[in-house]
Amino acid sequence: MAQVVRYSEIKREGCKYDIVSLGEVMLRFDPRDVPTARMRDNIRVSQGGGETNVACGAAYTFGLRAAVLTALVDDPIGENIRNQLRELGVDTSKIIWWNTKNDGSKYSTDAKGTLHNGVNFTYVGSGVIPSDTTYYRAHTPATRLEPGDFDFDYLFGVEGVRVFNTGGIFTLIGPRTADLAIEAAQKAAEHGTFVSADLNYRSKVEPNKERARAINRRLAPYLGMLVGNDSDLADALGYETHVEEGAPFDEWLGAYKETVRQVAKDYPNLSLIGTQWRGAHNADLISWGAVLYDVLNDEWHVAPVRENVPIRDRTGGGDSFASGVLAALLKGKDLETAVNWGAAHGILVQETPGDVTMVNQAAVEREVRRVLAGGGVKAIR
Repeated sequence: MAQVVRYSEIKREGCKYDIVSLGEVMLRFDPRDVPTARMRDNIRVSQGGGETNVACGAAYTFGLRAAVLTALVDDPIGENIRNQLRELGVDTSKIIWWNTKNDGSKYSTDAKGTLHNGVNFTYVGSGVIPSDTTYYRAHTPATRLEPGDFDFDYLFGVEGVRVFNTGGIFTLIGPRTADLAIEAAQKAAEHGTFVSADLNYRSKVEPNKERARAINRRLAPYLGMLVGNDSDLADALGYETHVEEGAPFDEWLGAYKETVRQVAKDYPNLSLIGTQWRGAHNADLISWGAVLYDVLNDEWHVAPVRENVPIRDRTGGGDSFASGVLAALLKGKDLETAVNWGAAHGILVQETPGDVTMVNQAAVEREVRRVLAGGGVKAIR
């Protein structure tokens, strides 16, 4: 097995792509201010996916060269998703398209929805009514992806990729998606590409935690960066963090550090481990923090905690944290900047609707300066 690339070894030149994400992408329906069961009109439509959101943030907010590896049915819904990705500046040329001719070829289905693009309905919640998502993803083309579907030797070896990203949602959605993610991570290492993954455990994707753990333990040895909060580390890898639910950030951090050190000991290939921290007071009000552990130097980098921040849409905060951290690394910033970019990007995405951010890098840097100075929010005129 090729040696896993460390964060300090990320390529600086000679690559077509800064970051490529492997995952599922879905069309999201947001009923705005009413629960999904009562939605009738005024529905907001967007796209998103746990892994692909990272590429979207890297491209749109930070201006990086990003692409996604996924599969879609070639119909108007698939076109809608593709067009949204293009609007964000993401390269969609690597998407595998399933035709609807039912012609017997590998990537072919019928026109009656036997295989369909994934959709979800996400009500953002309000007050004591929590955010709630309903998924329709069991028969999507992304669940059919398997080793051999992408030419990784060409992607990593000829075109060149500085960072490859995937995650724990994609590895669990299909019978061979984990095998594909592992194949990609192995090939990335062979060609000197840094590999990142967010555990992102979702019980609606895989209620059997033991199966999730078995799969994620297969992927973890191929990672350079792991993103996962205390519940992810427990649900997806089996590491328990001994802290009471709802504990304040400082108390949580002390317990989380112990867990992360054990993860780093068990997986010496990891050079970075980090996560965002969310203290949810209700659906509209949260406290927000972030941490990044530099395994190589045994150093912790902690972003200031933002207390009692009103939000509009909690979806995508963790993906945007990962995107902010990776963007900083790709732009040659230090780890202190990386954790602050991750924290700022993560909170900003929750201030705008949809899974991905609607802000630019200047807004991220402005938010970092604001929180470090302990300042308020002023109108920009």
